[in-house]
Amino acid sequence: MKPAALDYARARTLDEATDWLAESDGNSKIFAGGQSIGPMLNLRLARPGKLIDIRHVPQLRMIEADSRVYSIGATWTHAEIEDGMIEDPTRGLLPFVARGIAYRAVRNRGTIGGSLSHADPAADWVSTMAAIGATIVVHNSKPGLRRIAAESFLLGAFTTQLGSTDILSSVEIPRFSPDMRWGYYKVCRKTGEFAKAIGTCIADARSNIYRVLAGALNGRPVLLPNTAERLKQDGAEQAMGVVRDEIDDLLAHLDNPHRQQLTVAVQRSLIQLASPRSS
Repeated sequence: MKPAALDYARARTLDEATDWLAESDGNSKIFAGGQSIGPMLNLRLARPGKLIDIRHVPQLRMIEADSRVYSIGATWTHAEIEDGMIEDPTRGLLPFVARGIAYRAVRNRGTIGGSLSHADPAADWVSTMAAIGATIVVHNSKPGLRRIAAESFLLGAFTTQLGSTDILSSVEIPRFSPDMRWGYYKVCRKTGEFAKAIGTCIADARSNIYRVLAGALNGRPVLLPNTAERLKQDGAEQAMGVVRDEIDDLLAHLDNPHRQQLTVAVQRSLIQLASPRSS
């Protein structure tokens, strides 16, 4: 199939893009990498009256940094992150995650902001940003900027806190210390597929940050505070022993096979964290 007839507009600034969104009264879609909206248009699952291209907006390529936070513009691609074209404040986690997203052709065009905005719960950046405590920065020409914790950005599958005239402009990532260790594991039927389950964990003793997360759910990813506390107090091996109980408690609405997949993903991320290659 081919897309239904629509208008195309290339935005020069963020304000121009958000103004066009406001004028369209919900009948426009944003285009960046096109890896999600493209197939939806071709299958006519989406039929916007206007497609607003934000690929050439300079603000969305900005990098800002200080001693605490590293901010990445929304249109940096997975491949650019994979290739180390920008600084990595996570001690190797971001390039590792980017390298496992789909295939290189997708990574060459897909953007970090587009992935988060599309909000597929099985997408890698959704779980990664929630796990590291990132902040989603949203631009709107009228109210201005607002910041949303990544762990609460999703309201449900393919549903976020973005309003009809909002554009995700950047992602603020906390800087971790040289002591930071991490683990990231996803369960897939084959390489390049969306995950059936994601487990990720962070341990930074110097910064006193310990976070463990189960992702690829039916909605937003879930932090596992009991497992994180056990990781902090007793280490990765002991933390593995409480994963299943906490997942059963917090995610009782899921079927048993899915909870088992999540348990395995989280436990294997803890094994990875404890191994030398995650340091």
